[in-house]
Amino acid sequence: MSAVTNVAVVGAGVTGLAAAIGLAQSGVSVDVYEAASEMSTRGSGITLQGNALRALRALGLWDQVRQSGYPFEGLKLRAPGPAADIIADLPDVKTGGQDLPAAMGMPRADLARIMHRGAIDAGARVHLDAQVTRLEESGTEVRLSVNGEDRGGYDLVIGADGLNSTVRRELGITEKPEPTGMGIWRTFVSRPAEVTETQLYYGGPVYIAGYTPTGEDSMYAFLVEKAQDRTNVDDAEAIRIMEELSSGYGGPWEHIRTDLRQGAKVNYTWFTSHIVEAPWNRGRVVILGDAAHSCPPTIAQGAAQGLEDATVLTELLTGAEKLDDTLWDAFHDRRTSRAAAVVEASVQLGRWQLESDREADAPGLIVATAKKMAVPA
Repeated sequence: MSAVTNVAVVGAGVTGLAAAIGLAQSGVSVDVYEAASEMSTRGSGITLQGNALRALRALGLWDQVRQSGYPFEGLKLRAPGPAADIIADLPDVKTGGQDLPAAMGMPRADLARIMHRGAIDAGARVHLDAQVTRLEESGTEVRLSVNGEDRGGYDLVIGADGLNSTVRRELGITEKPEPTGMGIWRTFVSRPAEVTETQLYYGGPVYIAGYTPTGEDSMYAFLVEKAQDRTNVDDAEAIRIMEELSSGYGGPWEHIRTDLRQGAKVNYTWFTSHIVEAPWNRGRVVILGDAAHSCPPTIAQGAAQGLEDATVLTELLTGAEKLDDTLWDAFHDRRTSRAAAVVEASVQLGRWQLESDREADAPGLIVATAKKMAVPA
């Protein structure tokens, strides 16, 4: 029993591939259309909270993810300055259940590879260099054009094509990501033995400094500053800036600066946020993940929320006989307020830093949000 028999997924990121895997495993015919000419290997690392791991396990990917990543428990807050004193050791909130780690760090490229392979193994067809150029719903199907050519009709089109979603624009939805006022430097470096969980430093030369282990020999480190135009900064200058901004932090930052001087890769992006109010669908077209909601990575729930979108929708689609308002109401009841809570908490943590609010209870908000996420979507 399924409400759909053939589905087009636009976007081959975490959310889109999760939807493709879940639907294909249930016998649905799935085409994935990705505008890029190859699967992305860019980026540094990603933090997957327990509820993200729960979704990946449901897709049958947990063993591969566990082998590629670095599981850990807890979160430490450290003071800026040479001593880097530990000022808080936050309790574990195992958002995926007691039988999964509280969190896991892993290289983004490894997660992309595992999910791409998982989609193909499940029977989904993944088309690269495939830009969706038109959507047209007739009532019983959605006709899709890719690179200007008609690809036929689908029972459902899932727009999981990220922050600058083509599908969102085609649907006439005007909400879109807006800058929050912060920018982030990221680098991928070797892991010193003392780094066994995410550690954050609030205050000092930048708003937030931190790092997360991603493997036995790797971790990613980041510095969050006031958003600036860094478009003309070359690689050498990016390394110099990150080394300089991190100079006010001790502890493992000494190790990170050594790797920076040896040529570690650095990238820079702005934080953005948005939330599309329900409904996320227009007839037989729906947006998920970053197309529907985005937030700064201040509580590392972005990937988890996209995975939850995909797994909840898959559960509903494969458990119903038709695609109707009852199904969409159930989907929105389970997803929109939960995603909004994550966006609001993530933005609030950044706003407190921008406003230099010394009375803000960042640890309390982080733990409270995690407890919400521990209740399955």
